[in-house]
Amino acid sequence: FAAQRHVLTYMEDAVSQLLENREDISQYGIARFFTEYFNSVRQGTHILFREFSFVQATPHNRASFLRTFWRCFRTVGKNGGKNLLTAQEYHCLLQLLCPDFPMELTQKAARIVLMDDAMDCLMSFSDFLFAFQIQFYYSEFLESVAAIYQDLLAGKNPNTVIVPTSSSGQHRQRQPPNDCNPLEGVEASLFYQCLESLCDRSKYSCPPSALVKEMLSSVQRMTFYGFLMALAKDQGINRALGALPDKGDLFLDPAMDQELEKLVAQVSGLSVSGPASSSADTANMPVRNSPRINSPWKPLHHRRKMDAESEGSNEETDSSEN
Repeated sequence: FAAQRHVLTYMEDAVSQLLENREDISQYGIARFFTEYFNSVRQGTHILFREFSFVQATPHNRASFLRTFWRCFRTVGKNGGKNLLTAQEYHCLLQLLCPDFPMELTQKAARIVLMDDAMDCLMSFSDFLFAFQIQFYYSEFLESVAAIYQDLLAGKNPNTVIVPTSSSGQHRQRQPPNDCNPLEGVEASLFYQCLESLCDRSKYSCPPSALVKEMLSSVQRMTFYGFLMALAKDQGINRALGALPDKGDLFLDPAMDQELEKLVAQVSGLSVSGPASSSADTANMPVRNSPRINSPWKPLHHRRKMDAESEGSNEETDSSEN
């Protein structure tokens, strides 16, 4: 159970965060730190602003990142789907949550949508999101699928299943399979046999075999990008993964909407209460009572450093005024 849930990964990260922020944590105790850390893991907020190696370290981390990306930027897809962005612009959004998120993964997700067209084409939020989900969550699986597909195109029997052995975040550049003619591709039944063997032997996340079989049994031949697009559009696979809602509910998030309504109401209440005339009035301003989302400890460490720097700059200003 511990290995399946990657408990050791979270314990090691928690201890690392504890040591890095021990001065802050010593003020309220280690027990409270571990409680809040694992609450953030359960809620999926532990991946915010973390390094990519941690974000992609476990299936739960990947699903949490997907869910967070959707909740933060789902408004991009509103307005009747008229808000279209390029791969570079979607990458900028990803980097707001994970500063070192690799551009290569964004490009691979965009290629699923654009089918190897010009990478500066515009994409809708929903198209990019579901393609990105497949590329990001099943990254190692897709690397092996690409190798199998190339062998089948070349007439080879891919008896040796290539399974990535590292999840260090160093993603290799995948050579796009030759899908120039959409009527070509490989025999779907043979393709599925190879993928079934891959899923049985792989230690990484794979789509449910039954859904993949259902997908491939409906066609005679399948291209590589046709297969990736079918994965991205399959709502059964989306539900099995469990990170995103169905496409019809993609722009609905009642919990987040309620939080935003509370925030807007609070800001509106402050704006109609009149200008603040003194620091005493400011102290009496209403305090937001909505639940606080736990933030990862690393940003707290950076914020403490920034506070110290700002205090130093204030001292310099004071001395210059004197």
